[in-house]
Amino acid sequence: MNMIMFMFTLSTALSIILTTLNFWLAQINPDSEKLSPYECGFDPLGSARLPFSIRFFLVAILFLLFDLEIALLLPLPWAVQLQSPITTLTWASTLILLLTLGLVYEWTQGGLEWAE
Repeated sequence: MNMIMFMFTLSTALSIILTTLNFWLAQINPDSEKLSPYECGFDPLGSARLPFSIRFFLVAILFLLFDLEIALLLPLPWAVQLQSPITTLTWASTLILLLTLGLVYEWTQGGLEWAE
């Protein structure tokens, strides 16, 4: 128990010290050179702070969602060796159906089209 308290105290103290050093040593007013966009030696052509299209984020989130679906369904072939594989297959089918309905909804709303 004493070792756990020692490790907890040490990690807390180290975190506080490093955070304090970061705020103390950080440059409060960065110069204009660091704030300017890097253009490989050329003068900047435009602002580097242009907003992204929300469609980019939507497609990225959809990619992550379907990537997660694959990770969740990966152990499905081993479900037939369980005592009740019907329950696992039912949950997997429900997950696939729900994601398919969500994809169809996004598709019909035009959320996957890049050009307007």
